Amino acid sequence: MWSSCHPKSDEDLKECAELGKSLNRLSQPTILTLLAQSGEPMHGYIIVQQAADSPMFGGKKPDATGIYRQLKRMEETGLITSKWDTPAEGSAKRLFTLTDKGRHCLRRWIDALACYQLTLQDLRASAACALGIDVPDAPQCSHE
Repeated sequence: MWSSCHPKSDEDLKECAELGKSLNRLSQPTILTLLAQSGEPMHGYIIVQQAADSPMFGGKKPDATGIYRQLKRMEETGLITSKWDTPAEGSAKRLFTLTDKGRHCLRRWIDALACYQLTLQDLRASAACALGIDVPDAPQCSHE
């Protein structure tokens, strides 16, 4: 069954390409949340893996290139810092750490997401009205 909340495949997304977890802007609060929860520096690879389990990606691995691009932008704006982890064996990897500015930004995201939620509720009501139906109490999603 197709799920608008958690599409299981790219085929699911083709039904309506704009649906699904394609809101790139929301990768920022996802990354900030992961770093805040960790309390420790994290490798980019771990961020990508844990992002897959976040509400934003619902079990589907995000595009790693997009996450790394977002990490670079976030570092350029001072939300995170990074340093190289160079183990005696194996390849060097970047470790990302949340800054005070990043914590402040995450706090602002909490309010922004609440505003998005209200806006989306209004949009749902308008869309349902346009179809002449009542707004469903719950979305028709499968959470298997």
